[in-house]
Amino acid sequence: MSTLSTHVLDTSLGKPAQGIRVTLEKDGETIGSGVTDADGRVSDLRKEGSEVKQGTYSLKFFVADYFSTSGREAFYDEIVVTFLISGASRHYHVPLLLSPFGYSTYRGS
Repeated sequence: MSTLSTHVLDTSLGKPAQGIRVTLEKDGETIGSGVTDADGRVSDLRKEGSEVKQGTYSLKFFVADYFSTSGREAFYDEIVVTFLISGASRHYHVPLLLSPFGYSTYRGS
């Protein structure tokens, strides 16, 4: 069974981004969610008992509250990362490198 995780790093502060709500969506339906922990991680975004199967998925990172809580101006309200799962049973990791005015993502391990 495939699993899916994420890790958010605030590159402007050089530390993990704690407290960001993240949802996992497939075909417009939310199929999992979590909030980044003190290390900026959500270790498994699936709802209990659900599977990550072949298809197109989106991770939605709700970043506006993260920046406003610390009194920082930011350009993004939400960041959506859409990606393809090939169907192989393995772990998928989608990190987000975040700053108030930009972001980057990649396929992690």
